[in-house]
Amino acid sequence: MPPRRRGASGFRGVRLRPNGGYYSEIRSGDLRLGLGTYGTAREAARAYDAAAWRLGRPRGQMNFQDVYTLQQALDVAPPPRLNTTEDRAEHVERQRHLLVAQEDERVMGEWRRRHPEDVAYWARRCEEDTRRRHDSRLDRRRRKALANAQSDIVAAGGRSFFTENDDRWLDIWLDTSDDTDEDDDGDDDSDVE
Repeated sequence: MPPRRRGASGFRGVRLRPNGGYYSEIRSGDLRLGLGTYGTAREAARAYDAAAWRLGRPRGQMNFQDVYTLQQALDVAPPPRLNTTEDRAEHVERQRHLLVAQEDERVMGEWRRRHPEDVAYWARRCEEDTRRRHDSRLDRRRRKALANAQSDIVAAGGRSFFTENDDRWLDIWLDTSDDTDEDDDGDDDSDVE
């Protein structure tokens, strides 16, 4: 089966370096794990697939569908180009990071299997936080639109639709004002109309 094409390099997790090499990396949670630089995009994609197998990713996230086990993936993945002692040390460090990520993914999978109620709780909490941020942004946009409309009316010679003691005007003016002085302590007796 032909490889699945991804991105500019043609493969998932592979980028072309300015020096002509192909750099392979994989994400594990918030971490980006570098897998090394390879001579061809295909070699870098094979290295990505071997790391994906080690991290327990589904086959749909692999570049090549002709590999069915971790051992097969490791057998066809070439070693990265190691030219100097520094390259070798970086490679050892990358392998250590990959092993830590592999164990972390295994432990998190076990935790999710044993504690589905916690997983459901965190999913609900993330959804609530997302909804709250969305509502807050929407509210700020509405207030800014109201302030802009108010400014346009006043600038055109019309009267303000806010009363003198309306707190909304002060809140909106403070939220949308860009020209505040650094030494302005807010204690001046200026009138806001």
